[in-house]
Amino acid sequence: MKSVLTRAALATACLAFASQLLAAEPKRPECIAPAKPGGGFDLTCKLAQSGLKDEGLLKAPMRVTYMPGGVGAVAYNAVVAQRAKDPGTITAFSSGSLLNLAQGKFGRYDENAVRWLAAVGTDYGAITVRDDSPYKNLDDLVQALKKDPSSIVFGAGATIGGQDWMQTALIARLAGIDPKNLRYVAFEGGGETLTAMLGGHVQVTSSGLGEVTPQLEAKKVRILAVLSDERLPGKLAEIPTAKEQGYDITWPVIRGFYMGPEVSDEQFNWWKQQFDTLLASEDFAKLREQRDLLPLSVTGDELKALVFKQVAEYKTLAGEFGLMQE
Repeated sequence: MKSVLTRAALATACLAFASQLLAAEPKRPECIAPAKPGGGFDLTCKLAQSGLKDEGLLKAPMRVTYMPGGVGAVAYNAVVAQRAKDPGTITAFSSGSLLNLAQGKFGRYDENAVRWLAAVGTDYGAITVRDDSPYKNLDDLVQALKKDPSSIVFGAGATIGGQDWMQTALIARLAGIDPKNLRYVAFEGGGETLTAMLGGHVQVTSSGLGEVTPQLEAKKVRILAVLSDERLPGKLAEIPTAKEQGYDITWPVIRGFYMGPEVSDEQFNWWKQQFDTLLASEDFAKLREQRDLLPLSVTGDELKALVFKQVAEYKTLAGEFGLMQE
């Protein structure tokens, strides 16, 4: 009798746990891309949108909405102040978001203000020109900058001090060029930046690699350097690194999601479980590779620790360039 009661109690507990998980699924899931369409945040949201749908991890379709402003600052503030408890909203972030957080560019909120959910892939910085550009490699570009830093206009999806600016500033510093002498046009997102370069309004873009590879396949751009330690695998293996061209610069780009600070543990853990399942999927690995992202599977407390470590390192780097806000 005792055995039967134990089994019954166990079955009841399992049903209660299952119903709890079911109740936690949001009715209107949404991913906020904190920029205009076409850039890295858009790519990140659409990767989750496709992956969660294909794996059957979301019953309701997840919509992607755009909230440009301050390379994530507007979205960050909106989520913390207006959607703190929203169980259905996840928001894309990148290393560029963390760099701006490190510099105090997100206003009164710091890295403690949200719940860091999942990192789903890693990108790398890239320096890109149009396919008909006279610059055939990174050194061609650097030599032209040494002759006249004002002769070349860089476009990037952030202001001075942002991730894209930092990539060019690090290369300039190694080449003995004062980054402050570079001509730099800031756009709201990588899609807008690429459009400007293809239209001839800027000569060079600094961005994440995943933002420009579709145009590489269309033979509209030439990537002068990828900011990775070694050449990347597969179809990206032809792209030279900055390091092999004599410029010891690497810039990995985390791509992931956070949630509001008052989302309940039950709701947060539901999303974490969905991402843990998604990140273990071979089909998702293929989908990520199609987006030219490399594996990075970190969720929950592990991601929080990674974010805090990255922000601390960026504070040091920003201090070296005199970028820290008082």
